[in-house]
Amino acid sequence: LWRLPVSADEVDPRYFALLLAYEDRRFYQHDGVDGRAFGRALWQLISTGHVVSGASTLTMQAARLLEPGRPRTVLTKIIQMARAIQLEERYSKAQILSIYLTLTPFGGNLEGVRAASLAYFGKEPNQLDLSQAATLVALPQSPEHQRPDRHARRAAAGRDKTPARMVADSVVTSKMPRSRCAKAWLRCASPCR
Repeated sequence: LWRLPVSADEVDPRYFALLLAYEDRRFYQHDGVDGRAFGRALWQLISTGHVVSGASTLTMQAARLLEPGRPRTVLTKIIQMARAIQLEERYSKAQILSIYLTLTPFGGNLEGVRAASLAYFGKEPNQLDLSQAATLVALPQSPEHQRPDRHARRAAAGRDKTPARMVADSVVTSKMPRSRCAKAWLRCASPCR
């Protein structure tokens, strides 16, 4: 296992802009559980009969990573929600991000964004370019199947979903030229710190 601790201030702010848009855009507004995302996911489940989108916040994911090995059940999700609320009561948002950034799996024996950044790109996470940041944001969705060192095409496809999600969430618009889109990512990064 290769896990390198990293704090939120040691990661490129553009990575955070992408991460928050992709995983938890209301991270700074909720107390561990995003009621709107939970309601949306529940409505989609009821109306379609299957899971369309998740409602896990970054805090809930941090709680899951701190207590690995639990089966994927409704009871486990309820426990994660309770643990997320406890984490929010005890730790700052920056500390919760540091837990997530240190424990998230990135394929193989890599845990944490710092280990993944060094292994896949040979650089510290505060030196990532936008493409590399997008790759690392998408990678935890399927860490073994999107590993850049073994599955370059799948990694690129996962990376390309990141800007698509940003368009869907209105962080950027699809009508922006690519250069303006990159500038919008940079603008978005500053309030995300």
